[in-house]
Amino acid sequence: MKIALFGGTFDPIHLGHVHLARLAKEALGLDEVRFLPCRISPHKAGLPPASGMDRMEMLRLALADETWAVVDDYELTKEGPSFSYETVEAMVARYPDDPLFWIMGGDQWAALPRWKEPERLAACVEFIVIARGDDPQSRAGYRMHLVKGDHPASSTAIRQSFSHGAESHPWLKPAVSEWIVKRGLYQEQSLEDC
Repeated sequence: MKIALFGGTFDPIHLGHVHLARLAKEALGLDEVRFLPCRISPHKAGLPPASGMDRMEMLRLALADETWAVVDDYELTKEGPSFSYETVEAMVARYPDDPLFWIMGGDQWAALPRWKEPERLAACVEFIVIARGDDPQSRAGYRMHLVKGDHPASSTAIRQSFSHGAESHPWLKPAVSEWIVKRGLYQEQSLEDC
């Protein structure tokens, strides 16, 4: 199987995430995209506003109709920050006979040299870089596939909308909006605490 790993905070997962994952799936003929919500992002200060359990449930709700999408709690169940190379090495051990891909945006591709142990990550995966503007530069020793794509959705804008009393959002599956309202996520007080 051709498996792509798609890591992120997913706080919350929105239609843009699903759209970009689908573009990657179709462009490279992927069998599966594994969505890996991180427990603690090394690129962001502090914990995400929503708990790991809430983010897992929102992923399940958002991806319920996508037979190619899998929600994987690997990074949520390990201690400390989520370093991509550690996740990928664990996935290589889990799927030793399957080619692995890593989905990322053009901004993260540009920042990749500053990630922890990027060479170890590059040794295990082929990168699928989803870029909206200029084509990303190739890098010696890194296998990269360019996929053109974009989506206007923003998790920050969605959280702000719910903090101001919204009960739904056009960038979310209705079931995800319902979960956010039911759980009282992203309310003014919880956003101030982050």
